[in-house]
Amino acid sequence: MPDPQPDREQLQPFQALPGNMAPRDSQDLMAFPFFSLAKSRRTLPIDFRTASVTIRVEGTREHGMATIWDADVLIWAASQIVQARDEGLHPSRLMHATPYEILRFIGRGVSLRDYQRLKAALDRLQSTTVATSIRETTGRRLHRFSWINEWKELADARGTPLGIELILPDWFFAGVLDAALVLTIDPAYFRLSGGIERWLYRLVRKHGGRQRGGWQFDFRHLHRKSGSTARFSDFAFDLRGLVARQSLPGYRLAVVRIGPGAERLAFWPVPPTARG
Repeated sequence: MPDPQPDREQLQPFQALPGNMAPRDSQDLMAFPFFSLAKSRRTLPIDFRTASVTIRVEGTREHGMATIWDADVLIWAASQIVQARDEGLHPSRLMHATPYEILRFIGRGVSLRDYQRLKAALDRLQSTTVATSIRETTGRRLHRFSWINEWKELADARGTPLGIELILPDWFFAGVLDAALVLTIDPAYFRLSGGIERWLYRLVRKHGGRQRGGWQFDFRHLHRKSGSTARFSDFAFDLRGLVARQSLPGYRLAVVRIGPGAERLAFWPVPPTARG
């Protein structure tokens, strides 16, 4: 295994910025299946292919695949990178932060148990491997990486905790630095509790945008694009439940029946003045 030290020596450490900032998400991560939607451990790979896109995601037996809740750490990182860039600072793939800063930003508690869950999330992000053709010019070559190259807890000589340090992969960092590949998301996203619910919000935010006419996707297309291991009938049942609850912040959902046994999910943005 290659020594990661040369990579570290070439990177200038970036200290996480304080204060509130808008959550930002990578459009590539919003549009394609990169994470497990289940809270139980998943080791079955995600294997998604179209004419122009290849994605394969694998988790380990020890940790399982990174989940869509673990991806909150990447949303925090993307938000930090964009904010630093907008302020004329120089963000880096080598980031220093405290668990408190990350947990508060993503709407979690700050107890010992929450800290332990954050460490487990970092382990899954580091051990999950991704191979994708997205952003590869020919569409044939694959870029391979983990969501976090490495991470460690920091402490002084007396053992006093000084936070954590993590190194992001170049594929993710380069995509976030490209302003065209990042979207602001509603902070209420972090309060969404279901895996399909969270995945659907990100997909809707990516494709629905601010178009008045909205967008539609066939249920079976959504099932395939989610990477979910749920049976199609169960997945469709969950989609109908989300339509009934109308829980996606900033968007309205509807089911459009287009024939016997065929349904589409329609969605469109709700004007801020019309939200409850």
